[in-house]
Amino acid sequence: MPHILLIEDDIRLAKLVSTYLHENAFDVSHAPDGAAGLAALKRARFDLILLDLMLPDLDGLDLFRTIKASNQEQATIPVIMLTARGDPMDRVVGLEIGAEDYIPKPFEPRELLARIRVVLRRAQRTAASDTTLSFGGLEIDRGSRKVRVDGEEKALTSYQFDLLTTLATRPGRVLSREILADLMRSDSQPYDATLDRSIDVHIARIRAAIEADPKHPRRIITVRGAGYVFAKVQE
Repeated sequence: MPHILLIEDDIRLAKLVSTYLHENAFDVSHAPDGAAGLAALKRARFDLILLDLMLPDLDGLDLFRTIKASNQEQATIPVIMLTARGDPMDRVVGLEIGAEDYIPKPFEPRELLARIRVVLRRAQRTAASDTTLSFGGLEIDRGSRKVRVDGEEKALTSYQFDLLTTLATRPGRVLSREILADLMRSDSQPYDATLDRSIDVHIARIRAAIEADPKHPRRIITVRGAGYVFAKVQE
């Protein structure tokens, strides 16, 4: 039974979410504030964190950064951010600093469940092949799920690793956001155009990790009005 840490100060919402997820075969621990969330992470191992951005004691984004900087085990726990704030920049910032997904409140429990399942499958997915994709100084190790540039390991979230692999295994092919979203989708969710733009944020993070000059990328090229294409760069 996957263990989820729910950091949420709305007690009523936390009870509803915990009960619903437990009915769907998840073990949920609830922390009512940031300090309790950090304490829970020291006591137990979690497979996923649901993090409310508006907490009474800590800013959710600052708490996220603290969790990711704590240790290697915590840094790899996927995080889905929850927020009632309407500012779209919250979502952009959350994705830019490494969150796997972002769900605005109010949300349908079924949508939350679907998002959780997708993120967990992505995080736990073992590569179909243990071969390493090599493009000059760029190495994508599908067995260990690590990315290296000139021998230096680069930090990517599991979603970003899968997105990079999806592009790199189709070099020279222009892939639209819709196609990428469909290729990345691991269940039967219907296509949702409102979620497409998160791919742009993740692409920017990947470029920051693997490109010598992210503002003038040579590996992941934007084709205006069409999508993205992975170019084989031999150095």
